[in-house]
Amino acid sequence: MQRACAAALLHVGITNISNPGKSNDDLAALQVIANLGAIVKQSNDELIIESKGVAPVSTEMNCGESGLGIRMFAPIAALSANEITIKGTGSLLSRPMDFFDAIFPQLGITIESNGGKLPIKIKGPLQPADITIDGSLSSQFLTGLLMAFGKAATKPVTIAVTNLKSKPYIDLTLQVMKDFEYQVINNQYKSFEIHPVIASNDQPVNYTVEGDWSGGAFLLVAGAIAGEISILGLDVFSTQADKAILQALTMSEAVISITEKEIVIGPGKLKAFHFDATDCPDLFPPLVALAAYCNGTTVIEGVSRLAHKESDRGLTLQQEFGKMGVEIVLQDDLMLVKGGGGIKPATVHSHHDHRIAMACAVAALKAEGDVIIEEAEAIEKSYPDFYEHLKKLAATVSVQTDYAAQG
Repeated sequence: MQRACAAALLHVGITNISNPGKSNDDLAALQVIANLGAIVKQSNDELIIESKGVAPVSTEMNCGESGLGIRMFAPIAALSANEITIKGTGSLLSRPMDFFDAIFPQLGITIESNGGKLPIKIKGPLQPADITIDGSLSSQFLTGLLMAFGKAATKPVTIAVTNLKSKPYIDLTLQVMKDFEYQVINNQYKSFEIHPVIASNDQPVNYTVEGDWSGGAFLLVAGAIAGEISILGLDVFSTQADKAILQALTMSEAVISITEKEIVIGPGKLKAFHFDATDCPDLFPPLVALAAYCNGTTVIEGVSRLAHKESDRGLTLQQEFGKMGVEIVLQDDLMLVKGGGGIKPATVHSHHDHRIAMACAVAALKAEGDVIIEEAEAIEKSYPDFYEHLKKLAATVSVQTDYAAQG
């Protein structure tokens, strides 16, 4: 959804977005493109976005708490010659943004940052050039550069990348760009060659947002833990990184049937598994919920990718699942989850992290008593209907006025 918003801003003309998201991150993206000059209208279940390209109508843009939003929209905003102050909220204020300081001056962008943190001031216009970036911290900045270069390139230009993590997220970016007729050559993720394109101004683009595998992963784990369910709306051919949850569920021997239109999943004799989540770090929370019910010690690789999320997720998962009686050991880049001992009643805290709240809720589905999740409203960031969807599955969820969820 956020990538579609960015592409719609860059497209001169009309973009019709079907199946739009409505999470806080999605709403922040819509506000950003409005500040950067797009006109956004809602028609039934469709968004109509009219744009003349990046033409800011404000001197500020606020990305909310979206890590993708800030890293993707900063280079896109820099296509303008206007000075723009980029802000955020919550955990985004403490997340590192120093890669902007290193790369932007190489592209003709002046930048004034707060010691590598928000807020930052930028002034373009961005001038595409052959550059090399470090992809070890985040693929999201590369997403923004690819889209900005795609719009601004007047001759072929190359972005070389070292230590790229989360390659499937770049696949998703390249797919969205292809849908909007950009031309990018992927040289085995070592470099990306962006070619200039001549876009038609009068042809509307019709884009349908895929179902979200990141949110869907929690429902799939819920089915594997608590009872057979059927899930519609997830594209089994998607390039989304978190589709890899299907591999983990298969390894755990959950009962699963996959067709093009539907996934049916139910509990099996769940057993411990070994899974590498380096390229899909957002899967750690649902994987931990799954592992808590698997007999034996599950090993998940890629813990180093978790430090700069909405919380330090390795430590947060260890702490909150520990309250529910699940021992988690962090060992170098590995997480060891000792499962099969049941989930104890407890009061846990989301740490204002949407995926921690959802992981605790899913783990609570077969707990030995009530689990209370404090600051449970964190789910609004990415999946505002999550608790309602659990209720549809006949889970007992009560949301209290101070937004602690009890299940």
